[in-house]
Amino acid sequence: MSNYHIKHLEEYFQVYRKSVNNPEAFWEEIAEEHFLWRKKWDTVLSWDFRKPEVKWFEGAKLNITENCLDRHLLTRGNKTAILFEPNDPKEAAEHITYKVLHERVCKMANVLKAKGVKRGDRVCIYLPMIPELVYSVLACARIGAVHSVVFAGFSSTALATRINDCDCKMVITSDGSFRGTKTIDLKGIVDEALKDCPGIENVLVAKRINSEITMTTERDFWLQPLLDAASIDCEPEIMDAEDPLFILYTSGSTGQPKGMLHTTAGYMVYSSYTFKNVFNYTENDVYWCSADVGWITGHSYIIYGPLANGATSVLFEGVPSHPDYSRFWQIVEKHKVNQFYTAPTAIRALAKEGLEYTQKHDLSSLKVLGTVGEPINEEAWHWYDDNIGKNKAPIVDTYFQTENGGIMLTPIPYVTPTKPTYATLPFIGIQPCLMDEEGKEIEGNQVSGRLCIKFPWPSIARSIYGNHKRYKETYFTAFENNYFTGDGALRDEVGYYRITGRVDDVIIVSGHNLGTAPIEDAINEHPAVAESAIVGFPHDVKGNALYGYVILKDIGEGRNHDNLRKEINQIITEQIGPIAKLDKIQFTDGLPKTRSGKIMRRILRKIAHKDSGNLGDISTLLNPEVVQSIIDNALV
Repeated sequence: MSNYHIKHLEEYFQVYRKSVNNPEAFWEEIAEEHFLWRKKWDTVLSWDFRKPEVKWFEGAKLNITENCLDRHLLTRGNKTAILFEPNDPKEAAEHITYKVLHERVCKMANVLKAKGVKRGDRVCIYLPMIPELVYSVLACARIGAVHSVVFAGFSSTALATRINDCDCKMVITSDGSFRGTKTIDLKGIVDEALKDCPGIENVLVAKRINSEITMTTERDFWLQPLLDAASIDCEPEIMDAEDPLFILYTSGSTGQPKGMLHTTAGYMVYSSYTFKNVFNYTENDVYWCSADVGWITGHSYIIYGPLANGATSVLFEGVPSHPDYSRFWQIVEKHKVNQFYTAPTAIRALAKEGLEYTQKHDLSSLKVLGTVGEPINEEAWHWYDDNIGKNKAPIVDTYFQTENGGIMLTPIPYVTPTKPTYATLPFIGIQPCLMDEEGKEIEGNQVSGRLCIKFPWPSIARSIYGNHKRYKETYFTAFENNYFTGDGALRDEVGYYRITGRVDDVIIVSGHNLGTAPIEDAINEHPAVAESAIVGFPHDVKGNALYGYVILKDIGEGRNHDNLRKEINQIITEQIGPIAKLDKIQFTDGLPKTRSGKIMRRILRKIAHKDSGNLGDISTLLNPEVVQSIIDNALV
């Protein structure tokens, strides 16, 4: 297994050099040795970032589900592929073996075909984190249909926009979903959305919460009876390497969401190879990513990456706080989880609750911890390292985007020495660079700039569905012949990278470029602070000044807020300098967040700019109700 499982730092540098000196030869070797192909490629790579156009393994024929399912049947048929852990801990977990998963995916694929879904058709999947979600995704891939998963917490408006943008002909949903103690009426949301979606022919409905729902005759069908009647044999559709596999929407900071189009072969190779190395996965490990399949993390690191490696992947329906804040750790102990991958938001929320929840569980099975979704602050990193990994399980602080398909910057566990808040080194094959505002590359170390990638990697998105012009403008025009991530980063004295936040989160105060992440890190070190977010607002003298929204661990009536403001600015002064002090500090009990845990700074910026009458659609937020409370208490 050459280069497939990197074991030490010297080997990382050797393999990395090989991957950038001769990318075609490197990826050809990985693809040839570790996957099933119905036909080999004619060309490994052709690309031109000016168009932009990227093609990997052109001419190859394959089906990704053969690589995720069929090829494991002889050796791993009875091994657990998906370990479903339901919302209610009293409900038994379900171990779905590779053999059973294969059968259920084939049945689901046959149901889709019977309802007229053909190769190339788009299917919208709006399901909770239940096994049917995995079956639906893989069934689409089995027959060559293009899946578009929409996170089952988005509003009917957001759902309708996404269905219409990629012209789906079917929706797969459920009667509803469980979320902690709540239930959510998913079918009702779908019905509302479909008032504006003329292209939808059928809706398949899985039963989850057994609620009373409305079924529209000739359009809506219960899924289970169709599955019961379907055959367990479904020949995989043989796809071209560059055929579309899925469309996944990422909300731009403005305007219409962008449907990132990912294709088949390169995505398979890269998601599989990153999974193996970033999580140090070995044959009998139990791996758990707590993300939702509605995000790229769930696509690549719950379904495709793990299954292509014949892994056991935990699918968790619940929330970290139900029935109490020990739920994650109870699951780790119960299933002897070896790799655990979650978001900094979840880590901060759990850290806030004290140690009695972690200490009652045996976490000794953990070998690797991961974080994803945003840069992790130092305090949360140390809490995670000390209390969950017990300073024995390395933390992989991973950086990538929906557009990237797979992890781009990351430590490799037991290989890369970690450094809190740093995503450390580029993954194999990734060629990052930092650019200045004039578009020149910034050489050397101890520098910061805009993070670009010079060379295509196999899982790069090929386009924005239906809008290639926007794809080019968004990612390839700011820095010629480079992919621009939209993020700022710094490179330290040894060449480690740290993401400093979206470039639009760099605020220029009195001519100084200030990234919001380091300031937020400093604030979060105050013992009374749980979380913070910084935005800029116009200032007569400085151009911009800094406005901080701060959540306290204990709101406590008796607290002197003026003293707290002084203490917070004192910490900033000590850690960053007086230039970074905040002009306004608003204490709040919540921050507006997307479902994946990202703070919506756009909304905070508008409130700070006294422009709260124009916030756009906030219905897709995790907590839309918090916005009004922030507006009511704004310091303007």
